[in-house]
Amino acid sequence: MMTRFLPILALTALAACSGDGLRYPVETAPASSTSVPMRLRVSTIELRDVVLPAYAEDSQMQLRNADGALVAVEGAQWAAPTAQAITAELARGLDLGSTASVAAEPWPLSEPAQVRLSVRIDRMLAGADGQLQLGGQFAVSSPDLVMREFIERFDIAVPIAADPVTAPALAAAHGAALAQLRDRILTRLSR
Repeated sequence: MMTRFLPILALTALAACSGDGLRYPVETAPASSTSVPMRLRVSTIELRDVVLPAYAEDSQMQLRNADGALVAVEGAQWAAPTAQAITAELARGLDLGSTASVAAEPWPLSEPAQVRLSVRIDRMLAGADGQLQLGGQFAVSSPDLVMREFIERFDIAVPIAADPVTAPALAAAHGAALAQLRDRILTRLSR
């Protein structure tokens, strides 16, 4: 009877060994405990779902090789769907870093947010050169014209602190790039 289950046990063990590997969350560096939240001209912000290029939606962490092709970082995946994780982390960072109440869509309150923030990332590439490139644009719309609407481009480059690139260093670089994007958005909203 036991010999009948051995192949099943072997397949289960093999599946466990060849699993998805390690999972890394998208996290920005925590703000300094001495930093004061940035005063914004609006009190409520709805962050629309962040839009990513198709290649960045893959749950597998990727690195651009010297030939320009995107290759998987072996045994390393994002802990959550990338766009969802970036949206949640950016909303959290904007909320904690400012005087405004910020939430990702759908807006949870009965009174609409004063502004809607849209972020479209068109480039999110980690290169073999040790740099993470994050580029795109963010836009603020204000249905009640509480503030002037605008669109602004961003290009952020962050060094990846490992040579060769490792998954933890790549995750940290993504977090640092998102922190810079958060700070750029907050600075623009404070004017």
